[in-house]
Amino acid sequence: MIGILGGMGTQAGLDFCNKLAIQYRGKIDQDYPLFFLYNKSNVPGRPESIGKTTGALSNRFKNIASKKKYAKVLRSLVDGCRKLEKAKCKFIVIPCNTAHYWYEDLQKRIKIPIINMPKEVFNHTKRNCRKNSKIGLLATEGTLKTKVYSKIFEKNYQLFFPNNTLQKQSVNKAIKNVKMGNVKVAAKVIQPAINYLIKKKCKKIILGCTELPIAIFAFKSIKIIKSSKIFLDPNLILANAAVKKYKSK
Repeated sequence: MIGILGGMGTQAGLDFCNKLAIQYRGKIDQDYPLFFLYNKSNVPGRPESIGKTTGALSNRFKNIASKKKYAKVLRSLVDGCRKLEKAKCKFIVIPCNTAHYWYEDLQKRIKIPIINMPKEVFNHTKRNCRKNSKIGLLATEGTLKTKVYSKIFEKNYQLFFPNNTLQKQSVNKAIKNVKMGNVKVAAKVIQPAINYLIKKKCKKIILGCTELPIAIFAFKSIKIIKSSKIFLDPNLILANAAVKKYKSK
């Protein structure tokens, strides 16, 4: 059984489940994969737990505050994964890019494998893009700050990001609107950031926040998503990796 630690956000987790079911489509109910979705929507905000500490604190206390925030998120993720372990899941997927900042510490505390989403995106990119290609990345500020993707991609590709203004006015707002259920608004809001990366001549654009595929591919078929020549959808790539691992069990 596949363990899915969702709730980061809820729409993103459901989007992953939908793509998983479509990728492993059966003719009858019994043909579909067994999976356990834990919609753990009470995990503390990931970008907020990475961000700078506000207030007139010394650097020493800023570091302590950051460690406490990191530990709080880690405890919540561990709690969620252990519930999936107890449910007899064979492996876990987490449809949240920013949460992979905690990946190494999380995997150390969990006995079953956790598929690493950014690494799966990198492996997919290697199969489809030439080395040193320009790759765009749309993601939360937390994902960008912690270099969840940069650390994996930097030796093989040139990563490009929106400027600070576009990050705040386009990317951040699009993500927020999806979480609020305003998908049509998000689709319009994200477009300037996409145009910016296209002008930078990026061969591919990673939708590095699981809310963004919902905004960009809203009301479109899975066939259109799979045939996209520009966008890399981590949720779809993770679903493919989960299907492959599930079949091998």
